[in-house]
Amino acid sequence: MKKVFASDFDGTLYFYKAEVKLPPESVEKIKEYQAAGNYFGLCTGRQVGGLTPFIGGFFDPDFWITSTGSNIIDKDMNGIRKLFVDRDIIDKIVKDVKPRGNRISIDIDGVINVFEEMDYPGEYNVITGMDDAPQGMVHGVGIHCETLEEAAALTKEINDKYGDYLNAFQNVIEVDIAPKGTSKGEAVSVIREYYGDCKVYGIGDSLNDLPLLEASDVSYTFPYAPKEVQEKVTKVVNNIVEALEDSMNDVI
Repeated sequence: MKKVFASDFDGTLYFYKAEVKLPPESVEKIKEYQAAGNYFGLCTGRQVGGLTPFIGGFFDPDFWITSTGSNIIDKDMNGIRKLFVDRDIIDKIVKDVKPRGNRISIDIDGVINVFEEMDYPGEYNVITGMDDAPQGMVHGVGIHCETLEEAAALTKEINDKYGDYLNAFQNVIEVDIAPKGTSKGEAVSVIREYYGDCKVYGIGDSLNDLPLLEASDVSYTFPYAPKEVQEKVTKVVNNIVEALEDSMNDVI
């Protein structure tokens, strides 16, 4: 039986506010995990283009679950499963939210599309709306809020208005939007089918990780995660290194 480890990115593996954003001990443990014949991948609301500038040259995931499961690719960037949200629906959301001043990021074929220039090391496009956005699959949308309360309210608003077409998830002070029926947990079922006979280990730190954690055979979170998340997992660990070690020591 294979061991497959699916990791959230922000707040789990990568800490954008910290001086050391991608801890070297985490990178080394990931490589050790893979060298032992196990599979390690990412499971995140970020686009492919929101990941490659930060992990390139450090480690190579065996799979990438991006945009909350709507764009799943293998280690060679070949598609495992791709879903999209109707562009007309995204256009309506943009017109609803953009006047409020929220920062919006749209994933089109794995590339970031935003509404103003930004200090970013990877590829991105600046657009004014869906009319001049590149053609291609809209895998998801990320909306930045200022507070947890604002993010919770906006998540509910979007699900109430557009829930027939998509799912919105609160990710701390972000709102992640994915195609209807898609979630990090649903994506785990795709990975299970892809690898065949396997045991899945999942780790995350936020409410939007609950589907991933609940779909995993063994799940991990941290002492700083919300109480609702800690109550749902198999084990609370101090860092991803501890979780990877626990998975490696698991006899199956």
